[in-house]
Amino acid sequence: MLRCPAPHAETFLVLSTGTMLGRLVRSGVVACPACDREYPIVNGVVHFSATAEVTAPSPAPAPAPAPDGPTLQALLDLGGPGGYVVLLGRAAGYAAALAGLMGGIHFVGVNAPADLEELPVLSLLRCDTMIPLRRAMARGVVVGSDRAAAAWLAEAQRVLLPGRRLVIEAEHVTPPPGVTRLAAGRGLWVGEKR
Repeated sequence: MLRCPAPHAETFLVLSTGTMLGRLVRSGVVACPACDREYPIVNGVVHFSATAEVTAPSPAPAPAPAPDGPTLQALLDLGGPGGYVVLLGRAAGYAAALAGLMGGIHFVGVNAPADLEELPVLSLLRCDTMIPLRRAMARGVVVGSDRAAAAWLAEAQRVLLPGRRLVIEAEHVTPPPGVTRLAAGRGLWVGEKR
């Protein structure tokens, strides 16, 4: 499901493992055969940015109280196991709570808080320019308040499957083209991709 963030057609990427802990890749390299770029895996995080340094998220207004796992599960409206849910920014912190409620779904945290570690149900990616995943691959996307800007919302729409839900930790946002608003309140915005 990964894609190279360089401006070329989506192609497969190649993984070369270094250190593994069970099935978790702790170090290694992800490489793109189309443009020959290599992206390091450091402490379980694939770094698609120019450096493997952790950068601070954009400042954001203080979010409303964080939603609980059952609320997010209901808003995502996923019936059954399988597939991927993308958690962007601070929303990656919801992975453990959601995994306990939604077995069989894999979570992908993009630009997660620096203190969050990968889990068997959570893969971590870092990229300054985009969500480094293929188009229309996610069953749901949750965007943290620290990434609720127009460019990141457009990326969330790009990776979301048609008919699936986008949940944003901000009530007052302009939805990206192709997403219909379903509800907003209590610090959250929910929409569905057309």
